[in-house]
Amino acid sequence: MSQRSCLSVILAAGEGTRMKSAMPKVLHPIAGLPMVAHVVKAAEAAGSGDLALVIGHGAEEMRKAAAKFAPKAATFVQEKRLGTAHAVLAARDAISRGYDDILVMFGDTPLIDPDALSVARRKLAEGAAVVVVGFRTPNPSGYGRLIERGGKLVAIREEKDCSEEEKKITFCNGGLMAVAGGQALKLLEAVGNKNAKGEYYLTDIVEIAGMQGLVVVATQASFENALGINNRAELAEAEGIWQTRRRRQAMLDGVTLIVPETVFFSHDTEIGADTVVEPNVWFGPGVKIATGAKIHAFSHIEGATIASNCDIGPFARLRPGADLKQKAKVGNFCEVKQATIEEGAKVNHLTYIGDARVGAGANIGAGTITCNYDGYSKFFTDIGEGAFVGSNSSLVAPVTIGKGGYIASGSVITESVPNDALAFGRARQRTLPGKGKELRERFASAAAAKKK
Repeated sequence: MSQRSCLSVILAAGEGTRMKSAMPKVLHPIAGLPMVAHVVKAAEAAGSGDLALVIGHGAEEMRKAAAKFAPKAATFVQEKRLGTAHAVLAARDAISRGYDDILVMFGDTPLIDPDALSVARRKLAEGAAVVVVGFRTPNPSGYGRLIERGGKLVAIREEKDCSEEEKKITFCNGGLMAVAGGQALKLLEAVGNKNAKGEYYLTDIVEIAGMQGLVVVATQASFENALGINNRAELAEAEGIWQTRRRRQAMLDGVTLIVPETVFFSHDTEIGADTVVEPNVWFGPGVKIATGAKIHAFSHIEGATIASNCDIGPFARLRPGADLKQKAKVGNFCEVKQATIEEGAKVNHLTYIGDARVGAGANIGAGTITCNYDGYSKFFTDIGEGAFVGSNSSLVAPVTIGKGGYIASGSVITESVPNDALAFGRARQRTLPGKGKELRERFASAAAAKKK
């Protein structure tokens, strides 16, 4: 297949009115990635060298999004919505370049498997002019039927047009189609619009190709490959299927998920073998976890890099830019953002570390915060190797705590601390004997007076 050129035409012009959203339907995310980007990834995995996105509603928004997930894709606008064949022909300039294979896909089918695309391309390589990917279901109601004779596909029949015998067919149209590049434009241009809606249907090329003596076949994939998203309920269903697939793959790759159905991955999560993930953990985009880490329950992680044998949570939040080196620990109710936690350093509980470095082996006491933002700019805190920061300390950036520095509990540190120095930054304590009793009596008297 590597010797054959391939263009994927992805239809993404639908308005998606049933989503009830100002955002184009195909930009709604599955696992943190626009659903149309999942289709793009599948096409690329199946060897598609070039991409053509056919867009319409929200064209400018689509172009901006495509620049991120498919920067090399060409975009074509379907000015009027006159059917699927009409939509494909919007990419005429790309199709006419002379590809061996043309894949026609829909931007709202994010669960398409690259293997299904590869099978369709192999059928083209074997001599088929048109390949339709279908699925079998015990309840075919509402789907177009694939009509086969002698191992060849002769028609795609919409249910309303099926005979009673044809309605019994359980082999249904999945929407995906592969067309031989040399035949594509001729077949598409032969599609007419003599139907109730006056539209040009892509499915008509099956019968057109048959009448021209060309080979037309169907291949079978799972129902999930054809699952189209039209509303928020179906979006959630697709998310669930994607997550189930990803959890299973993670476990097969050596990751322990204690309660798999409560763990949520993003499209790009990387997680090493022998990592243990406890219940109710959410991985946002951009997370990379090496081997042997332990992620405790209710942790929320995105944009973070976690080295081997780190210990996270429970109830930890790692935000973008968090970089944990080997055996680092970020404990319960801690937040780390745009900060490096060096090897063996501990940020155990109730702490915020932002725009900072915590040196190897350093210990950050409970309730410590780096005061990194003055309302206008962010500033850096550098905590040296082996430093000890006592509980309830505020480190007002920019500030440096030297190697082996010791910060007394309850301090507000506004000046840098040299290596191995001890720093206090709190008011001196005064103890007044008997004053506690005096205050209580005064407060009680005042409260009694108010009640009168």
